[in-house]
Amino acid sequence: MRLVTVGSLRASVIGLGCNQFGPTCDPEQTRRVVRTALDAGINFFDVADEYGPDGVAEEYLGRGLAGRRDEAVIATKFGLRLRGDPATGGAGARWIARAAEDSLRRLATDHIDLYQQHFPDPGVPQEETLTALDRLVRDGKVLQVGVCNMAPDAIEQRLGIARHAGLTMPASVQDR
Repeated sequence: MRLVTVGSLRASVIGLGCNQFGPTCDPEQTRRVVRTALDAGINFFDVADEYGPDGVAEEYLGRGLAGRRDEAVIATKFGLRLRGDPATGGAGARWIARAAEDSLRRLATDHIDLYQQHFPDPGVPQEETLTALDRLVRDGKVLQVGVCNMAPDAIEQRLGIARHAGLTMPASVQDR
């Protein structure tokens, strides 16, 4: 399997989307899918805190990677409201810290390889979001950060802010 560089990460050019872990795949089916992917050389697993009810996709992925975590690149996302709860979601510093801890627990790991903002949050200054993500990187909880579903001008703005403030630069962009 060919690998590509994503910041400091080496990820397979083919990734496994994990949004059906929980809704379609039970824990044992998930384990078989994850192990088959790893055996085929796929090491990139794309998940989010909102996939499956109550983050179950992250939980199932963490179980599926048990004993083989070091072979995987886990990309997970934050930002959407969970179960429509207005106390969750967004890109504010408090939510990012809480969401990361919840994802780490569900994934049964000590770090997230690639932590991505799922959707823009116009109600939060990008400086706040970037500072919160940079703190996670400095604390060793996250290796790389990225963005999803963000317009090119917003990405350019984010890069400029990060560069100017000396904060962790986004290493990835995931769009449709």
